[in-house]
Amino acid sequence: MTQAADDGVLVAQAQRGDRSAFDSLVRRYEAKAYQFAYRLTRDQDLASDIVADSFVRVFSAIQNFRGQSAFSTWLYRIVTNCYLDSRKKDKSKLTVSLEVNVGDEGGGTERQIVDESDGPAEVAERNAKEEAVQTALEVLPEHQKAMLVMYHVQMLSYEEIAEALDLPIGTVKSRLNRARLALREGLQDQKELFSTT
Repeated sequence: MTQAADDGVLVAQAQRGDRSAFDSLVRRYEAKAYQFAYRLTRDQDLASDIVADSFVRVFSAIQNFRGQSAFSTWLYRIVTNCYLDSRKKDKSKLTVSLEVNVGDEGGGTERQIVDESDGPAEVAERNAKEEAVQTALEVLPEHQKAMLVMYHVQMLSYEEIAEALDLPIGTVKSRLNRARLALREGLQDQKELFSTT
């Protein structure tokens, strides 16, 4: 049985009031929903709140799900809407991270295993690229940011994005293209980071 068919069975059971079936759907998709929300927010707590709100909405609306799209697509639409709703609420609030410049007061910790990860230069370059992309994403309109994350991070197809955002596929393609151009323009000052040598 494919995952979509299995999801359909679980949805049907949840619609009949089977709480364990709904819990199975939550367990199956909570990590993907969190990854998506985190990519949109870059804030662990806010991403967790959005995912929690999303599953509350899914639970409340599961009776209305008709299976015209995949359950995962429907869930991405709900997560996107919760994210956009949270942005509307937070537009007037100024937030400051409590994690900035927090040090280890115990004098540091010892490394007890061999570190085979990238060296400092590679890590610094990767972090610089990620920060540059994230900074450029932050100034884009929310719908463009969501589309870029859906396509390039969550690896959703044009069709899945169209279903999730309730848009024609041609609109998705043109808006995604405009979002890429806007992102590229936002990265113009950082060209040296992304040049291939």
